[in-house]
Amino acid sequence: MILEAAVLSVRAGQSEEFQVAFREARRIIASMPGYQSCELGRCIERTDEFLLLVRWTSLDAHQIGFRQSPEYQEWKRLLHHFYEPFPTVSHYNRVDRD
Repeated sequence: MILEAAVLSVRAGQSEEFQVAFREARRIIASMPGYQSCELGRCIERTDEFLLLVRWTSLDAHQIGFRQSPEYQEWKRLLHHFYEPFPTVSHYNRVDRD
């Protein structure tokens, strides 16, 4: 399992519109092979900042299967115009667990 993490800085005043668009975009990502789950959290201190966590079966499922798919173009259309600056995405392997 791979955990994708991205801090999403949304343009000031557009957080509500972003959340509406994300609900639609979630259906896209959830339909992709290798997708396991995702969650979106909103920062308490900075209300235009969100944390996106997505679990994938493999790095290739995200980097190749999703990002190189036609569905990714729709994901981009729905969400990418909200970001300022554009987020950095990182991937993590689990090393410890309770």
